[in-house]
Amino acid sequence: MFTKDKKIDAYIEKSMSFAQPILRHIRSVVHKACPQVEEKIKWSFPHFDYKGEMLCSMAAFKQHCAFGFWKASLMDDPENIFAAEKKEAMGHLGKITSISDLPEVAKLTAYIKHAMQLNDDGIKLKATKPAEKMPISVPDYFAAALKKNKAAAAVFEKFSPSHKKEYIQWFEEAKTEPTRSRRLEKALQWITEGKGRNWKYVQ
Repeated sequence: MFTKDKKIDAYIEKSMSFAQPILRHIRSVVHKACPQVEEKIKWSFPHFDYKGEMLCSMAAFKQHCAFGFWKASLMDDPENIFAAEKKEAMGHLGKITSISDLPEVAKLTAYIKHAMQLNDDGIKLKATKPAEKMPISVPDYFAAALKKNKAAAAVFEKFSPSHKKEYIQWFEEAKTEPTRSRRLEKALQWITEGKGRNWKYVQ
């Protein structure tokens, strides 16, 4: 019997219309494969726990959905669904825009069962040694813009290293000076409002 968390019901209802059937399908497959699964909202998106440990998760964005396994690095991938070319999205199955983008139910179920077995066996993810923090190099043009905008500079200084890098990478990826200027203008506004580069995709 499915035990559903009302918070996940609400998450699905608030998602884009294209995403709702995808999320419902994933949820159904996970529950059928693992009747003992526990639903929880963590980091603002749905997670599925099994025997007190995370099993997998799903998320909806403006134009795609994502699905991933907590212990994917320890799992076999006989169907090659964790293909490297799919890494452009959060999770392990790439950008999911329709149910047809997901593996067949039988294949996805087999992966879920494998993830369950890892939890059954008490296999843990290896703790990773925190990477040595390297100073973030702020381009001259961005430093100059922040110098002129003290409000944005104060907020940017408090951002996490990952948030800072996301903005800087966005500027550096601009192929023309006008594009970079437009991005700088938007960024200064968002930063002043305390928003990260990908704030639009956070539910």
